[in-house]
Amino acid sequence: MSKTRLEAFSDGVVAILITIMVLELRPPVEPTLVGLRSIASQLFVYVLSFVLLGIYWNNHHHMLHTTSRVNGAILWANLHLLFWLSLVPFVTEWMGHDLRAPVPTAAYGVVLLLAAIAYRTLQARIIRLNGQTSTLAAAVGRDVKGKLSGLLYVASVPLAFVSPWISDLLYAVVTGMWLLPDRRIEMIIGHEDERPSTAH
Repeated sequence: MSKTRLEAFSDGVVAILITIMVLELRPPVEPTLVGLRSIASQLFVYVLSFVLLGIYWNNHHHMLHTTSRVNGAILWANLHLLFWLSLVPFVTEWMGHDLRAPVPTAAYGVVLLLAAIAYRTLQARIIRLNGQTSTLAAAVGRDVKGKLSGLLYVASVPLAFVSPWISDLLYAVVTGMWLLPDRRIEMIIGHEDERPSTAH
């Protein structure tokens, strides 16, 4: 089964989610720096979520680049990922109203955690279909960064009720960890491209 429609649909969904988020931003009432400061929390969460969606789009692209074929299980796993990503604009706006509120901050962490789990599920489905010797399997390896991200998200949810600022910091740390595209995949693809051809 071709992966073309899966890629196109996923790209469209992410583009729509980013558009929804920016449309939810409202300019300050006062046309001054003081007015801009009044929406600083909304701007912070918007930038965080924008970068986060960009990371998912980037890594999703890299992952599918290594995928030669897909099946029904992969299509559903991809929809599962898109479902949790589709909630990012909602929790972004909710948390942006008050960064000191624990419930929206925890909800933001829950959505990010479930999106991370969905991404790993999609990754596992692709590896299962394409084999343990596939490019993606070799690139992922033990996936230490992915596991660490999940643990930080798990910690951020209860910590939101201790201090939302700690959770906000953890969200920013995980986002920073993934800011660059997944170099593991790029390195594996680069090594494969450098191999001499055996064709005669």
